[in-house]
Amino acid sequence: MTGLQHPPHEQHMATPPGRGIFDPQLLDRCISCGFCLPACPTYAVSKDEGSSPRGRITLMRALETGRLDEDDPRLREESSFCLGCRACEPVCPAGVQYGDLLEEWRDHQWRGRHRPPLAQALMMVAERTPLLRMMGLVRRHARTAAVPVQTSLMLGCFERGLFPGVSRAVRTLLPDIAVPPQQGCCGALHAHNGESEKGRELARKLGEQLPGTIVTTAGGCAAHLAGVLGRDRVHELSEHLAKTGATPVGEVKIDGRRARVAIQDSCHLRNGLRVFAEPRALISAVADFVPVRGDESCCGSAGTYSLLRPRDSKRILAPKLDAYEAAGVDYVVTVNPGCQQQLHANLRRRESAIRAVHLADLLAAAAEGRPLTRGRRWRVPRVRFDLRRGSRRRGASGGTAGWSA
Repeated sequence: MTGLQHPPHEQHMATPPGRGIFDPQLLDRCISCGFCLPACPTYAVSKDEGSSPRGRITLMRALETGRLDEDDPRLREESSFCLGCRACEPVCPAGVQYGDLLEEWRDHQWRGRHRPPLAQALMMVAERTPLLRMMGLVRRHARTAAVPVQTSLMLGCFERGLFPGVSRAVRTLLPDIAVPPQQGCCGALHAHNGESEKGRELARKLGEQLPGTIVTTAGGCAAHLAGVLGRDRVHELSEHLAKTGATPVGEVKIDGRRARVAIQDSCHLRNGLRVFAEPRALISAVADFVPVRGDESCCGSAGTYSLLRPRDSKRILAPKLDAYEAAGVDYVVTVNPGCQQQLHANLRRRESAIRAVHLADLLAAAAEGRPLTRGRRWRVPRVRFDLRRGSRRRGASGGTAGWSA
């Protein structure tokens, strides 16, 4: 005998046996401490406990035990309102893997007709590799012959169409990297929108298509791929440059001075893979890095979120844009195409002179000694009608602005 035999430790808020929707070990890990609340962007804008990670896990437990069914309005709302940014994970003392729980929730909650139609349409596009290749061909992203190499560049599904210059910039920085054009989707889009098994299947297929170490310019794709293929197989660009000892060269200047550059972290890159120091070090090497309050929090892009919930997305983004403008920066660097599109579109809508650029573009511009284009304010002539006289008066609109890319 070794003394008293204590009963097995039962974790706080252990969930009774239920429907098998969630992994019970993941669900029971939450101790309801509340450390996640200050880190959660949707809790910050709503101040509603149900819109926090702790509140959502309570809803997941109710779904698992049958106290709530799938058609419950609050369940439908919160499974959609959550950004999936995983900012709760680094601050959780119990190590709750909230991202995995959210995927299991949406796998069940968003089945069939419950999946947002727009998300379904985007996944259908991403699954069609010939369509992605055609889009990239038109936009002229980087490409090389499919030869055995040690390192391959992953082309993001929509990045190759929206920002084809990013892959060309990577080729400037890493001339020996292979860019096979026949590659498909990594599956992150599916994993985050209720088809996690399909997402893993696509990741494994991409791993077979790309030889060697896979370098990606998309933080969200990096986190998903690393989770399926293994951490050693997948590098985000800034991480790869740091691991290989690559030293940035040159400077990015504006009017004879070093450019003032802020950053917008990729949520999954920072919170999932814990990569955030590397891009800051690279920026500091070629420009004046400007820390901005909140640069580590979600910009509201969150994959399909800005398309499915545009109003909430803008509520989350607005204070960040205020902070960037107050800091007087010239550029905001992103490490994810969704973040880049979110910032690009909303800075333009705001008529701001700040421009969102990818880290690869910034480093390539410095290496080549060329300036980066900037957002530019200009006045738009407007025509006013005088209905009483039936005449038109031409003038300039005060405070309006356009955009030069």
